[in-house]
Amino acid sequence: MSQSLVITLREGLEAALIIAIILAYLRRVDYPSGIPAVWWGVAGAVVMSLAAAGLIFALGTALEGRAEEVFEGVAMLLAVAVLAWMVVWMKHEARHVKGRLEARVQAALHGGSTVALASLAFVAVGREGLETALFLFAASKTATPLATLAGAIAGLSVAVVLGIAFARGSRLLDLKAFFNVTGVLLIFIAAGLLARGIHELQEAMDEQGRLQDEIEAAGAW
Repeated sequence: MSQSLVITLREGLEAALIIAIILAYLRRVDYPSGIPAVWWGVAGAVVMSLAAAGLIFALGTALEGRAEEVFEGVAMLLAVAVLAWMVVWMKHEARHVKGRLEARVQAALHGGSTVALASLAFVAVGREGLETALFLFAASKTATPLATLAGAIAGLSVAVVLGIAFARGSRLLDLKAFFNVTGVLLIFIAAGLLARGIHELQEAMDEQGRLQDEIEAAGAW
């Protein structure tokens, strides 16, 4: 539960902050008519993320034996790589996120296209959603499905509350400290997933070796 909570809290708050920055900029430049387009982009990103999560979990459930072990092992190692990249990227690029987002919003406004605004929100939030889907699948292999679901719901709920508070001007949360602490926690989570992923792939290789031995033994007969 703790892994899925940390993952969804971190990813959910990142998505919420992105939305808050875009909406705040639209209000600052007096362009409220673009706000619905942003929410349409967010809605599309949520649907796409849920579909991706459903596909990943469905594949993981449908596969059996060696194929399942390989799929889970690769998914865990991929999650580790993305987690590591995310922590490093946030450490070095966090200070530039707001400015770059506002520049993209301004470019969309200059083009006069609400589709561009919706696409901006869709891509920004969708990226977080896809990462979350992958992380949750990997984390679900180290906890029960109920614990994973409970942690995910709790993390997203807190992220939404914090995002709303941030959008309304609250500074109750020290964002720098939050991302530093969750970054450390994610490193520990990544280490656990790395060990589990290697174990799954090793199991798949061992099973392949056993199958090969059985085939050779049958041929000898």
